[in-house]
Order: sequence, then structure tokens, then C-alpha cells
Amino acid sequence: MSVALRRPARPRTSVIHRPKASLTALIAALLLALLAAGCTGGGGAEPESESSSPSGTGAGAKVLAVKIDNVGPARPQTGLDRADVVYVEQVEAGLSRLLAVYSSEVPPVIGPVRSARETDLELLRQFDRPVLAFSGAQSRLLPAIEQAPLDAVPPSVAPRAYFRGPERPAPHNLYLRAERIPYVAPGSQAVEALGLRFGPAPSGGSAEESRTVRFPSARTTFTWSAERERWLISMDGSPARTSEGERLGAATVIVQEVTVRPSSFGDRSGNNTPFTETVGSGTAQVLRDGRTYEARWSRPAADADTRFTTPDGQRIDLAEGPLWIVYEAR
Repeated sequence: MSVALRRPARPRTSVIHRPKASLTALIAALLLALLAAGCTGGGGAEPESESSSPSGTGAGAKVLAVKIDNVGPARPQTGLDRADVVYVEQVEAGLSRLLAVYSSEVPPVIGPVRSARETDLELLRQFDRPVLAFSGAQSRLLPAIEQAPLDAVPPSVAPRAYFRGPERPAPHNLYLRAERIPYVAPGSQAVEALGLRFGPAPSGGSAEESRTVRFPSARTTFTWSAERERWLISMDGSPARTSEGERLGAATVIVQEVTVRPSSFGDRSGNNTPFTETVGSGTAQVLRDGRTYEARWSRPAADADTRFTTPDGQRIDLAEGPLWIVYEAR
């Protein structure tokens, strides 16, 4: 079931007047301010049983990244259709999870929000200190999150920004009120922050009607719709829809072949958390305009952009609209 997208009221901004006052009055005002600051934990968020990490303010960040659930009980997701870039990555037990990146606009509600993974930290190094919203993380991963060049905003940092939807069971019902975190969308496309651009398709390519990427326990299918000029998305054999019931689609899809290896982390059921290597090089397929183009990808370092080129080294541009990048194990 979907979550109603009623825009929450903006919190009122208090104006502090500073007339001449006695020392006693000033001390009293400071005490009242401290008490008010300590009463912000009643926002209704219930963090997952995994721990959460404090972080910075997010001021001036170019993008907001949100870790989003992608199993059956989490669908349809809310706000996913407004993301500039969506990454599909493999997690425990061969399932998939999404990392949605916003910059041109941010919907009022996004979710369901789930926990971060080690893969996210390397992936997000491509952006200039992004804000990362997530439900929590394993306690052993928290030091790495705290040291990463990003601003982490889990429920422990911004409790009033999260709420539990009544229509779904936990943990598939935690949602983010994006207006209540310290992030303001700059209005630019997130693909620009990745060093990518919109432009004409390269020459060549071959006609493509459908492309499926399979994980051990999940699959994502992209089917071309000439009428919509979008790759319509299906997940695990069912059409993916927005919370309003519309088909979810992408203008460009990049299937990036990467190394997926075991990490040093696992879940409570004993499943290992895979780590997706996004630094390096390899092959890819770029799907746009009903055609597929063979490509190469290269990212020489964690703080470098990922370049997508034709086999002869020409830059590949994107069709204007949402970009989905799926990491396929080679």
C-alpha cells in the first residue's frame, strides 16, 4: 500500500529579539533555549534495531542520497520517481536495494528508508560531500560512516524527519520528510555532479526491446516504451509503480559490470553482505532511445568520477530524464 503524499507543514521559524536586559534575564533565556533544544526527540520515528550514526550539517551539499528498501512489502516506493539517479545494488541473500539521489527536486516524502551498506560509502565518493539519509547501520560500520566525506542524517540525528507509516509492517514503513533535514536542492541535475551530461546518442548501437539484470534472489527488467520514451521498470516480474500508481521509468539505463565480493559484514541470519567494487574499470551497456550501446567504464580512484565511453573512447551522453545504474556481477 502507498503512503499519502500530504506535504507536512513547514515548522515555524522563531525570531529572537535581543532588547537590553539584565544578566539574570539573559541567563534565563539561554536556559529556555537549551531546554527547547533537548525536546526534539518526539518526531514519531522508530529507528531500526541497527545503530545510527551522528554526522555533520549538510549545508551546501549538492545531492541528497536516500537508501531505499526494495523487497515486495516495500513496494510501491514513495518519491522514487523524482530521483535524478537510482542505483540498484546487491545486498544480503542476493536481494536488491536502491540508493536514490536527488538534486533537481526533492519530494516531500521518500521511502521506505533502510540501512546503509559499505558499498554506499565508496559509491558516494563520486559526489562532493553528499547528504545520506538512512535508517541505521551495523555498529562495526559506524566508524567508517563517521569518517566518510558525507553528512549522515539517520533518525538519531534528525528524529523529527522520520515517521512510521501505519499501512505497512516494520521495517518496511520508515519514511523521510525531506524538508526536515538540513538539505536544500540546488536545482541542478545530479548527473552533472557525476561528470555526466545529457546529449545526442552515439552512432551505432542495436535495437533493444528489453533487458533483465539478475541477482541471486532478485531481478530488474527494463522494457522500452516508444510512446513514453522511457524504459519501463519491472521488479521481480511485477511492474514497478509510483505511489500514485503510475509506471516507473528511466530515460537511460546503464548496466555496469562490476566485481561483487564478500565483505567483512553480515546480517543476523548469517548472510554475508556483498561489497560492490565501483572503483576500477570494465564493460557496460548503455540503454537509451530503444537501443543498447556497448561501453567501457573507468573510475581510477574513489574520489574520481566514473566515465562511460564507447569502445573507441568517445564519451557517451545520456537521454534527458532519470538515470538508473544497475551493478551486475561479472
